[in-house]
Amino acid sequence: MWPSESFTGGNQTNTTRARDWTEVYQVVWGIQLAMGILSILGSSSIIVCLLTQRLSRKPELQPLFLLSVADLLLAACWLVGAVLFCLRCAVLNSLCYNLHILEQVFFMASFCFTLNYVWNLFTAIREKFNSCQSGHSVQVSNRVSTTAKVIAVLSWLGPVLFMLPVFIMGNMSVCQSNSSQPYKCLLMHTDALYRTAHGHQLSASCSGLHTYRMVVFLLTFLFTLVIITGLVIRARHFHIRAVASNGIVGAEQRVALRVLNQRVVLYPLVFVLCWGPAVALAFLRVAKPSTGHGRAAAFLYIAQALTSASQGFLNCLVYGWTTVPLRQVGLTALSRDANTQTPLLQPQPTRNYKSLRALC
Repeated sequence: MWPSESFTGGNQTNTTRARDWTEVYQVVWGIQLAMGILSILGSSSIIVCLLTQRLSRKPELQPLFLLSVADLLLAACWLVGAVLFCLRCAVLNSLCYNLHILEQVFFMASFCFTLNYVWNLFTAIREKFNSCQSGHSVQVSNRVSTTAKVIAVLSWLGPVLFMLPVFIMGNMSVCQSNSSQPYKCLLMHTDALYRTAHGHQLSASCSGLHTYRMVVFLLTFLFTLVIITGLVIRARHFHIRAVASNGIVGAEQRVALRVLNQRVVLYPLVFVLCWGPAVALAFLRVAKPSTGHGRAAAFLYIAQALTSASQGFLNCLVYGWTTVPLRQVGLTALSRDANTQTPLLQPQPTRNYKSLRALC
C-alpha cells in the first residue's frame, strides 16, 4: 500500500499514514538487508583476492583495494542498520544517530576513493601517451608513491573532519532524542517522514546540523561526479589522439577505443545510479524540509535502498571483476606486471599496455 496523498488531520488519519509508511519501511528494510549482504560479498571478494595474491600494495591496484575497503565498511553499516531495525532497546536512539554519522563518513570516503581510482586511470593513460609522443618508455614503480599514500590518508581524514562537528555537537545537543522510531536506522534521509504526522520537530541546532549534513553530501556528490566525468572524457581524448597520431587504426586499437568509450559512459552512469535517489531525497530535505509524503517520496525511498545499498556490489563489478584481470590472478601464473595493469590501457589481460604500446 502506498502512502496516501492527502492529509486531513485527526488521530485516525495520522494512524493510517503511519501504518502506510511502516509498510514502505518494511520494503526498504528487506531491500537494504539483501543489498547490504550482496555488497559485503562483492567488496570482500575483491579484498580477499588482492590480499591472498599480495597485490593490495601494487600501485595499479591499491586504488581498487581502498575503494573496496570503503565499500565494505559502508555495506557493513547498512547491514547493521537493517538489524537494528528489528530490535527494541534503550540505547537504540543513540546507536541509530551515530550509525548514520559513521555511514556518511564511509560513503564520503568511498566518493574520494572512486575519484582516486579514476584519477590513477587518467594519469596512467596520460603518461603512456606522452611516452609514445616522446619515444621514451614509461618507468613503472612497484612501490606506492608518497603522494598516493597522502591521498589515501586524506580520503579517510577529510570525511572524518567534515562529520566531526555533527558527532560532537549532535550528541551534546541530544539530537538522537529525535530518533525514537526504529526506522531511523534505515539508510539515510529517512528522518523526516513522520515529522508532520506526529508533530516531532527538530531543535534549531539539530535542524542546522541536519541541513549541514545534507549540504555536505550534495556538494561532495556533485564535485565527485563532475571530476569523474571530466577525467574519463580526457582519458578518451588522449587515446583518440594516440590513435590519430599513428595514422593507422588496427583491430587492437579499435577494441581498446571501444572499451574506453564504454567506460566514458559507464563510470559516471553507475555513480549516478547508486546515488541519484539519495541525492533527490537530500535535495528535497534541503529545499522543502516538510516534503516527504506521497507516492513519489515512497518510490524514492525504495529506490534509494535498492541503489545506494548496492554500491559495494556494483563497484566490485564495474571497477573490479569486469575490468581488472583478477579472475586470471587465481587461475594462472601470469607475470605479476601483466596482471596488474589498468583495464582501459589493457583490454586483454595477458598484454601489458599493448593497445597504446603498439602506437609508438
